[in-house]
Amino acid sequence: MSTLNAIPTNVITGFLGVGKSTAILSLLKQKPDHERWAVLVNEFGEVGIDGSLISGKESEASGVFIREVPGGCMCCAAGLPMQIALNRLLTQAKPHRLLIEPTGLGHPQEVLAVLSADHYKKVLELQATITLVDARKINIPRYTEHATFNQQLAIADVIVANKADQYQAEDFPALLDFLEMRFGKNQVGLSSKSVFQVSQGELAIEWLATPAREHQQEYHYHHSLHSDQQPVVEDFPPITLPVEGFLCVDNQGEGFFSRGWVFSPEWVFDATKLYSLLLGVDAERIKGVFVTEQGITAYNKADGVLTEFELDDCLDSRIECISTDPKVYANLETSLFACVLSKPHSSV
Repeated sequence: MSTLNAIPTNVITGFLGVGKSTAILSLLKQKPDHERWAVLVNEFGEVGIDGSLISGKESEASGVFIREVPGGCMCCAAGLPMQIALNRLLTQAKPHRLLIEPTGLGHPQEVLAVLSADHYKKVLELQATITLVDARKINIPRYTEHATFNQQLAIADVIVANKADQYQAEDFPALLDFLEMRFGKNQVGLSSKSVFQVSQGELAIEWLATPAREHQQEYHYHHSLHSDQQPVVEDFPPITLPVEGFLCVDNQGEGFFSRGWVFSPEWVFDATKLYSLLLGVDAERIKGVFVTEQGITAYNKADGVLTEFELDDCLDSRIECISTDPKVYANLETSLFACVLSKPHSSV
């Protein structure tokens, strides 16, 4: 990575369902045509959906390079999952800008510490850390008392109240009061220019260039490599499906449970049945990408609201559900099978 120098780097963080991937897609639409941007996506679930959602809308031909680290906080396990993926992404893309989306249940302070490590000091130039927050959640203790939720706000250079089109009149003022009470104006630098309201994740590209606060350089990552060691550069093996044509994987942590499925790209699903099924699933977060009889369809559910949209391409069909109650998944696999129209070359 000796030829890479001072790549402007932004961390885009926020709790589950706040709209981070939508915000990144909005930023990618504003990317200058001549620039290459790299996006490193981290997900709590094991199967990884966000990479497919973004790559289904953007491509390397348009100057967008995407890499994914599924399976929990990417800075854990000595930081190697993150460093492996990041090194590979930087080597491939040689980007003009790097965007990093940690999982909504990850540890953004530790992510910043990895990015500040000695072997990245010359390669990366940390700019604004942008934290998205849903102001409607500011009076719900399961959010405001969660350590990750508060850490995401504490490390922010720019705080963005997303989904403002759904707010009541009192929601945004309540967020400002919470921020001042919890952190104090001097600590989070609250001002009319540092806290914004947006809808549909419509971030302004100029926010990215906001300088990172100096205290971010003071983070210490206790599990990082010694300064004389170079991060391992290798790739993650792709998901290999068994002969049955599908795979189910679980994960848990931070008080949440995830269950994800990956299905063979040969399986074709009924889009109408899928929508009806997912509409009735009471989970904290649902994301999915499916090969359907209507084309490639993505599903996104947060706060009980389910949306669907078309993608240009995908490698396979996959879905990830996150909930505080694992009982949500009791009959979900059987219901997903009921949405399959055809599954050639499969014994299931």
